[in-house]
Amino acid sequence: MKVTALFFLVLASLARAADKPLLALPGEVIYESKLDTAPAAPWKAAKGQWELKDGVLRGSELEADKHGAVTRLPNKLNDFVIEYEFKFEGARTTSLSINAVKDHMARISITPKSVTVQRDDNDHAGPDKAVIFARFPAELTPGIWHKVRLEMVGDTLLGQVDDLTAWGSSELFKSEKANPGFTVGGQSVDFRNLTLRTATLNPEWESVKASLPQPGEKIAPAPARKGAGKGKAAAKKKKAE
Repeated sequence: MKVTALFFLVLASLARAADKPLLALPGEVIYESKLDTAPAAPWKAAKGQWELKDGVLRGSELEADKHGAVTRLPNKLNDFVIEYEFKFEGARTTSLSINAVKDHMARISITPKSVTVQRDDNDHAGPDKAVIFARFPAELTPGIWHKVRLEMVGDTLLGQVDDLTAWGSSELFKSEKANPGFTVGGQSVDFRNLTLRTATLNPEWESVKASLPQPGEKIAPAPARKGAGKGKAAAKKKKAE
């Protein structure tokens, strides 16, 4: 009995530790959904197939689109916290993406082998470039649910997938944020239990920050994509023939 009681106390302690504030103190709920109904307003799907599958939202890339699947909420945001759960069901990548009023702003990009937290390229055609705050190696087994959390307050972003946590700052983050959404590369990814809240700065953020990797400190090599290099090798072989 004592061992059992101790076991549950440890679990409770871990749960409380996971719920401790990081960058932000969550406030009023802006939008909340279990994502357990057929896709409908306010969601706006730009690409791919979005459907209710086994009681949750499933996103799949369509080959004809020649683009990853994308669905977004039309909200314009100031400081916020967003949380949800996902699981891979065959896809090669997924992300939580935040737009600026024009172009992209930031994202958490996830593959079965890596988690990347970054500021996005904000002008595509110009000199601006994406900035990777952290890229962690990961083992995200298909069919297993994982939790994602993104916090943005002032000029700072914090991204978290399970216990992998990174942060970074940019002047871009001070501008209005818009259209939080999911992307899926390949087939498929499931999503559930989304909550979007207003946020204020955690007064303990400086001490929390000191316990986390500094931006740029944890950047693992990008995992090789399956089949990468085969096209070039085949071209060289054909040329040699």
